[in-house]
Amino acid sequence: MHFENIFLPRWIVKQVTLLAFVLVLLASVGFCQQPITIGFTVSKTGALNVDSLEQYRGFELWRDQVNAAGGIKASGKSYKVQFASYDDESNSKRVQQLYTRMILEDKADFLFSPYSSGLTATAAVVTEQYGKIMLTTGAAEGKTYTLGNHYLFQMFAPAPEYLKVALDALKAKDPKATVAFVYEDAAFSVAVVTPAKAYAQQQGFNVVFSEAYAPNTTDFSAILDKVIASKATVMLGGGHYADGSTLGRQLYARKAALKMITLLVAPDSEKWVELGDAGVGVCVPSQWEPQVTAKPQFGPTVAQFDKDYRAKFNAEPSYESAGGYAAGLILQHAIEKAGGIDAAKVAEALNATDATTFYGRTQFATAPNEHGLQVGHSMVLAQWHKDKSGKPVKQVVWPLASKSANLAYPIR
Repeated sequence: MHFENIFLPRWIVKQVTLLAFVLVLLASVGFCQQPITIGFTVSKTGALNVDSLEQYRGFELWRDQVNAAGGIKASGKSYKVQFASYDDESNSKRVQQLYTRMILEDKADFLFSPYSSGLTATAAVVTEQYGKIMLTTGAAEGKTYTLGNHYLFQMFAPAPEYLKVALDALKAKDPKATVAFVYEDAAFSVAVVTPAKAYAQQQGFNVVFSEAYAPNTTDFSAILDKVIASKATVMLGGGHYADGSTLGRQLYARKAALKMITLLVAPDSEKWVELGDAGVGVCVPSQWEPQVTAKPQFGPTVAQFDKDYRAKFNAEPSYESAGGYAAGLILQHAIEKAGGIDAAKVAEALNATDATTFYGRTQFATAPNEHGLQVGHSMVLAQWHKDKSGKPVKQVVWPLASKSANLAYPIR
C-alpha cells in the first residue's frame, strides 16, 4: 500500500481549514439570520397620501439601516426585517381587509399602523382580535386606547396636546386674543379641537366661532365669511394635508385679518413650501422638529437622522417620517430587550419602555383603561418664516426652551 497517495495538496488543505474556521466562527457568534415580517398599510392613493407616504419613508429608512447593520440582534440571532405592505387607498374598509390578510396570509410578526387616527382605529380592531402587537404612528386620537386593548402602543403625543402648545404660545403673546376654530369633521381633528376649546376657555380666551367642515371640502368661502364676521383675531384648526393646504391658500387669498393661524398636520409637510407666501407665518403643532435637540440612549442623533433622511430621499424629514422611523427603533429596542420575537415578551418590554431617542422621550401607559397611550412624548409649535434669502423655512417657536426663532405675531 502506498500511503503517500492519501496526502492532499497543500492548497486544498488550506481551503478546507479556512472553511472550517469560518463555520466555527459563525457558530461561535450565534449566526442565525431569519426574517421578521412587519405588516402595515400605506395610503399611496387617496386624501391621506401626502402624510402617509412621509410616514412610510421613515419606516423604509429604519428597515434599510437595520438590515445594512446585519439585522436586529437578540440572544445570538439576527432578524432581517421585511415588510408586508399594501395601499389602503385612504379607505377604512380596505384597512380592515388588509390587516386581516397581513396577519393570516403574510404571517406578519408585528404591525405598524396606517396613517391617521380613523384608519388606525379600524386596524386596531383586527390586531387586537388576533393578539398582534401594533405600534401606532400618525395616529393621535386617544379613544382607541381606552377600550381595554393589550397590544397597542402609541408613538405620537395624544390629540389633546396638539393645540395646547399653540394656545400656550398665544397666552404669552396676546392673552386678549379672540379665537375661532375651523376644523375637519374627522376623528383626529375632533379629538384635537374638543379639548382645545375647553383649554382656550380655561386660559381666558373668548372663543367667538367654531365650526367643522366635511372631509374633502375644497371651497371654504362660506366658512371663512363666518370667521371674518366673527372678528376673530386667531384661527386654529384644519385636518390633514389636502384640506389644510387648500384652507391656507384661501385664507391668504381672502386677506383675512388674522394675527395667528395654526393648522394641523399640513404645514409640517415639505410640500407646504408650494403655497409660497400663503404658507408663510402659518403655525403647526409638531411631534418632532430637527431644531430640538435630544440625547438618544440608542439609535441615531437628531443630526444623523436628519442627514440620513435627506441623503436617501432628497427631502426634509417631517414629524410623520420621524415618527415612522422611531416606531421601528422602539420595536427594535423591545425585541432586543425581550431576547427575541415572542409577542408576550416583546409586549412586556414595550410596557417597560421609558427611553429617549432622537425623536424625544417615549413611554407608554400601562393601566388597563389607557393601555398603550403615549405619556412621555412632548410637542412643539413650529412656524413658517423666511430666511435671509427669502426662502421659506420652518422654525420652532414654542416652548421657549426649544425655540429656534421668535413667534411672528401678528403674521404680517
